[in-house]
Amino acid sequence: MLTCKEQVARSSDFLDGQLSLRERLMMRHHLMFCAKCRRFIRQMRLMQATLKKLPQPPIPDLDHLAEKLAVERRKNIR
Repeated sequence: MLTCKEQVARSSDFLDGQLSLRERLMMRHHLMFCAKCRRFIRQMRLMQATLKKLPQPPIPDLDHLAEKLAVERRKNIR
């Protein structure tokens, strides 16, 4: 059985579905017996869901930014 420390260390991979079948089973086995880790995983899931709902910042106009940086660089070279 995993320790709580091992559970926490693997929690992101567990939630992202990046563990092997054996690792997932070990995680689920630990979660069946550890209320603190179940609470931690619930909190992580809630945080993921909240972050997904936040509005995405607009992507700045990369061409404008590149031109601005080029102008600044030319000023510094002279």
